[in-house]
Amino acid sequence: MTGTLLHQTLDLSHSLLQHNAGSADANRAFFLEKGLTAISIVSSPGAGKTALLERTLTELRQEIRMGAITGDLQTENDAERLQNRGAPVLQITTGEVCHLEAEMVAKAVEKMDTEGLQLLFIENVGNLVCPAAFDLGERSRVVMLSITEGEDKPLKYPALFAQAELVVVTKCDLTHILDFDMHNLLQNIRRTAPQTKVIMVSARTGHGMTDWYAWLRTQVVPEGWAVVQQA
Repeated sequence: MTGTLLHQTLDLSHSLLQHNAGSADANRAFFLEKGLTAISIVSSPGAGKTALLERTLTELRQEIRMGAITGDLQTENDAERLQNRGAPVLQITTGEVCHLEAEMVAKAVEKMDTEGLQLLFIENVGNLVCPAAFDLGERSRVVMLSITEGEDKPLKYPALFAQAELVVVTKCDLTHILDFDMHNLLQNIRRTAPQTKVIMVSARTGHGMTDWYAWLRTQVVPEGWAVVQQA
């Protein structure tokens, strides 16, 4: 049998991102209706996302009503660490998927009691590449960077840093131990994300946490604001 072989290329990534965008918009509308601010937190593995949230949920629990969704390929270790801190916590186990997607977040939110919450933290899978492409419907994206990772990460992963409303430089208590050039790091962040606010923290010692908490307070939706917006 002879003939011409026809080739057709299916852009599956485009279709996937379109579907994700629709789910993200639905999440955004839900959060707006609830007066709930969703903050996604992205970093490489081991940068200190969970440690930061442990301290945050504990120290702000009397002031801000918070919840957390955590994402990992396997295990529920992060969710277990965040339990019993006065906040609803839910783990998303992605299997082989190296990032969270908006539909995953939507299904998780359906299982959570979000009534009355003011802030919802979405802790993404540890990865500086894939999460950049997937909107989760969050209001703000926070990128965390540990000083143990070196000063050049913003240059290696510019797409993610360019999306950040806030960059949190973590493990700053180790600066005096490591041969780390903070000035160089800040310059690299400014090159990729000139609009981004930067704060430096240590979740272990508490250094800089007041700056982090001050930024979180700016993210809380004033009582009644969502009702006014919907009217």
